[in-house]
Amino acid sequence: MVSSYLFVYGTLLQSANNAMSKFLIANSTHLGRAYCIGKLYKITWFPGAVLSENQTEKIYGTLVKLHDVENVLAHLDDYEGYNSNNATSSLFIRQKNRIYTEKGIDYNAWMYIYNQKTDEATRILSGDFLNHGAF
Repeated sequence: MVSSYLFVYGTLLQSANNAMSKFLIANSTHLGRAYCIGKLYKITWFPGAVLSENQTEKIYGTLVKLHDVENVLAHLDDYEGYNSNNATSSLFIRQKNRIYTEKGIDYNAWMYIYNQKTDEATRILSGDFLNHGAF
């Protein structure tokens, strides 16, 4: 069974107010602020998350519970440039990761991990894409 939880940390956040964030709002239930262990980069107009084992490196976002999971993930896979038949050339890969909520509950949720080099990207030190003041 496919996990029905998704961690979003960038242009899919509710406050991003674009077509895909509106689609996600309409097709999910907001569970609250959350974070995962990793590094966040500003790729161009969008962020890219890279997992880390350093517990002090955090990516902040939101946890949502998906409705009609297969349909929503199919739309998001297309939006994120993820092709499950060719993961190596995908812009992002979708995988499950441990996500921690403000309420102290952790979930095994889907998230999109950046699948390209970050050598030229700017690290978002705050771990919060919408908080650009902390690059």
